[in-house]
Amino acid sequence: MAAERPVRIPADGLVLDGLLGIPPGAVGIVLFAHGSGSSRLSPRNAFVARELRRAKMATLLFDLLSAEESEEPALVFDVELLARRLRAATKWVRGQPATRALAVAYFGASTGAAAALIAAADDPAITAVVSRGGRPDLAARVLPRVEAPTLLIVGGDDTPVIAMNEQALARLRCEKRLAIVPGATHLFEEPGALEEVVRLATGWFLEHFPAKEGRQRCRS
Repeated sequence: MAAERPVRIPADGLVLDGLLGIPPGAVGIVLFAHGSGSSRLSPRNAFVARELRRAKMATLLFDLLSAEESEEPALVFDVELLARRLRAATKWVRGQPATRALAVAYFGASTGAAAALIAAADDPAITAVVSRGGRPDLAARVLPRVEAPTLLIVGGDDTPVIAMNEQALARLRCEKRLAIVPGATHLFEEPGALEEVVRLATGWFLEHFPAKEGRQRCRS
């Protein structure tokens, strides 16, 4: 399996640290948008990324905020700012020789899921979005414009977030699915819960990587 290497991504006059892994024969690349209080070193996202690389997908884990910014609560929950940083990382990926030919998808967690949906709403070329325990309700204003096929994964015991995802699902007009993992809480810490997230996400990404010519991306 391909090892990750450190990269640096310019955004908003800053340089953000990231980890890029590209397996041989990669069918696409998944950019991770982590949630509040997390970083490129999130053990849960690192586990998901490692398994995606086993399935021949390149991955980019990166810090959406600088170390100083991450200490500011208002910035941690600024999904518009996080989406802007995700768009900057997408631009960087599309400009690198090793990744410029790869279709791009997003994997978002918590507030990062809202950032992923906001960024996808402005970029019809995004192949797919997966949300893990996400807050898509924070992206409510743009949900009808999202074209990328979207999978919302929620823990079965994460009752408030289930309701938020159900409301978001109703606003999405694209190919969409809500998957509930029985017995899982918000962080999917229960035995087998994160493995189920990996199974669902892998299947969703592989179904849409690479984008098939003529495939219907959005339904009214």
